[in-house]
Amino acid sequence: MKHKKISWLIATLFTTPLMAQQAFAQEAAPAAAPAAPAAGEIQQVNVTGIRASVRNALAAKEASNSIVEVVSSEDIGKLPDTTIAESLARLPGLSSGLDRGNASQIVARGMGPRFIGATLNGRELASSEPNRAVRFEQFPSESVSGATVYKTQNAEIAEGGIATTIDLQTVSPLKYSGRQVSLKADALYYALAKDIAGADKTAPRVGGIYIDQFLNKTLGAAIAFSYQDQPSVQKNVRHWGFNEDHSADINGDGKVDKTPWGFQDDVRRGSNKRSSVLGKVEWKPNNDVLITADSYYARTKINEAQMQHWTGDMGNWDGGNSGNFSNLDIRNGYVAGGTLNWSKVINNDAHWIQDSSVSASGLNAKVNIGDWKVETDLSTSHALRSSQWRDLRQNSLSSIPVQINWSFTGDERQSYNFGGIDTGNPANFEAPTLYVDTDGHVKDLLNAASFTAARAIDNSIINRIKVGVRASDREKSYHQTTWQLSQKSAIPASDYETVNVSGFPSYIVLKNFGASTAAAFGPNAFDPSGRPQTQNDLLSGWKVKERSTSAFIQGDLDGEAFGKTYRGNVGVRVVHTKQTGYGMQSLNGAAPTDVEGGTSYTEILPSLNTIFNLDEKQEHQIRFSLARAMSRAPMDEMRASRNLNVVADSTQPITGSAGNPELKPMMANQVDLAYQWYFSKGSLLSAGAFYKKVQRYIALTSDTTVINGRAATVTRSINGDGGDIRGLELVYQQAFTGLPAPFDGLGIASNYAYTTSNIREATPSVNPYPIEGLMKHNGGVTLWYEKAGYEARLSANYKSAFVRNPTWNAGQLIENEAETYLTLNLAKQITPNIQLRFGIDNLTNQKAVYTSANIPVQQEVTEFGRRFNLGLSFKL
Repeated sequence: MKHKKISWLIATLFTTPLMAQQAFAQEAAPAAAPAAPAAGEIQQVNVTGIRASVRNALAAKEASNSIVEVVSSEDIGKLPDTTIAESLARLPGLSSGLDRGNASQIVARGMGPRFIGATLNGRELASSEPNRAVRFEQFPSESVSGATVYKTQNAEIAEGGIATTIDLQTVSPLKYSGRQVSLKADALYYALAKDIAGADKTAPRVGGIYIDQFLNKTLGAAIAFSYQDQPSVQKNVRHWGFNEDHSADINGDGKVDKTPWGFQDDVRRGSNKRSSVLGKVEWKPNNDVLITADSYYARTKINEAQMQHWTGDMGNWDGGNSGNFSNLDIRNGYVAGGTLNWSKVINNDAHWIQDSSVSASGLNAKVNIGDWKVETDLSTSHALRSSQWRDLRQNSLSSIPVQINWSFTGDERQSYNFGGIDTGNPANFEAPTLYVDTDGHVKDLLNAASFTAARAIDNSIINRIKVGVRASDREKSYHQTTWQLSQKSAIPASDYETVNVSGFPSYIVLKNFGASTAAAFGPNAFDPSGRPQTQNDLLSGWKVKERSTSAFIQGDLDGEAFGKTYRGNVGVRVVHTKQTGYGMQSLNGAAPTDVEGGTSYTEILPSLNTIFNLDEKQEHQIRFSLARAMSRAPMDEMRASRNLNVVADSTQPITGSAGNPELKPMMANQVDLAYQWYFSKGSLLSAGAFYKKVQRYIALTSDTTVINGRAATVTRSINGDGGDIRGLELVYQQAFTGLPAPFDGLGIASNYAYTTSNIREATPSVNPYPIEGLMKHNGGVTLWYEKAGYEARLSANYKSAFVRNPTWNAGQLIENEAETYLTLNLAKQITPNIQLRFGIDNLTNQKAVYTSANIPVQQEVTEFGRRFNLGLSFKL
């Protein structure tokens, strides 16, 4: 009910957008006109801060020939948020899922990360994820000067985003006058850490940017850096699902009572260190030449202690354990609560180690040759990810009759306890086994080259023509190794400690995980070198190669019709791609052998964008767009790997699971229509609608195909039929400069989006989920104030429930329940060069709640807590 009220509150903001401004304006006396500058004097007004960010973003939005959203920096090295992900998630029609409490992968217009294209300075980015999704939290405010979100297609934009293409921009040093230096330092406090013994409560964050010009301002250079040591703290309880096929009647009413497989709790303490560096050089020897070289590198290192309890023997396979159940709470056939005697509990002292990085470098030259503006660009992007889960696992002693009492009834209720055992006493557990599951490595390399040429055309409705070609070569791979070790020597009881966490049973963990495991299991216990890969490891590995070439032609429109001016662009992009997937296959459990497959395709992508100005000042605009767009298949789903069962009877089909290297890209025919009214500086009222006809939608399902000349029924991702996506987007922004002081420093930015679709995923098999990323309601309100050196911003963002995939498994879809996320930021300019800042993220302690398989009692609830920051900014 709380979420629905906030949704309606956001929507009603658009019914009376200008009343307050008009009422005060009628009563306020006109201000005295400013004195005119003396003859020959140049008057310069430098606007920074929140007001500047809003004005610059709306100016860029208004000037664009496409329907776009824009994030603009408030000042050098100062985005509205810590990372670009947080800023993007507040834009109209956009949102994000949370990872470790941070906004991360973006969803847009009812579509998930698979439909989001991502570029840096117009260049496609490699990704450390197994698919193509880019983690936007890896771009801090110091390195990014802004972002443009293209909601409609242009022929000149690299293909890849049906929902949107998000282009991040880095700073251009030659656009600044003189040397610029900005430094920031913050102390962060994580409130949840007080509930977790041994967790770090505070952490530093520093960053800065330096810009300068040389050689009579023909050479510009910029260097930016950031570093944050973020405590990784969270509390989580996760339901494992139900025994759907082999449960039994426990209470004797003649109906099958589906018992849970079990559940686990998970408390984390550790560090998440993020760092980045940007270097950029621009050389402009004259007005006809501009050469730019830039390089960006970001790295994330996670060392996370995960303390977990796992339950055991709850599945009641074919009723074999029915006599030990009592006090049952059965809801719609599912055992949501009860008591289970003679069970066990497993203590996991686990560590998640992850080291990921992404780099992007490019060389760009823009040259005027006669009437032609020629641009060449060379780029490379490289992403790596190494991860390892280390789990010291101990079963409770079989001589201890553990009693599990639980009540998981939905609506975030997850009550449980382990009777008859002190889980904080090492003496109550068996000797541990060490599991490394898994040591995994992702590698992604993307190289590209492009050439474009543009020139003006006189006396034509097309005032500029632009042509271009692009070629890219991408190779992505994944391999893993898993193993387990038994003790070589016993771990003494003195090596353990008991950790108490508010609301959870006690844990036992090693005081020094590295030293104790090295002594008990050997110094190379976590080294994969020389270890044989299991059958599953070999079948899980893959490599995908993708080569693509494209060409486009685009004309910019500028003319007059029916007494009204118009502008825009029209063009077409032709794309040819060849893809090859590699992997291994196993037949009837035999040793895996190499296998490969692939396909090629050519797509034609026309696009039209028009803006009709309804008045001379061009304040009232009608925007219309038609386009055909594409989003390529996730790279991990294009693997050739397959695990098959082949029966001797050739009339019977082959069965199993596999990747699909023959996947074609998802396509969409789409139309956009929007009305926009820019009624004053930094102010906008708009309403827009869009429609997308999605074709060849990719979903995981059981597919009938042919393998080696035989019929086969294989679980894999396939191109399905698709369907429709429709949406409505409303925006109201206003800087209340017409109000009497001190209220003239107020402003509001608000948006609301409604999206619906008839596209369904293939899971669950009964009542399958709507398309991944679809939020029926999504919106936000930001109230801001800026005056006399004071700044304040309060943001509330709401999203209704949506389907997402928070894991590496392409088929593991869950429903992310509705969320409302609040942030508060305050700042005071102490001196012209120093600003004091204070902020609170997640003011209401919003939890992430996942519901699986359309079963209300099968939930996972994660608490990240509130985050406070206190910092100083220095600008020279």
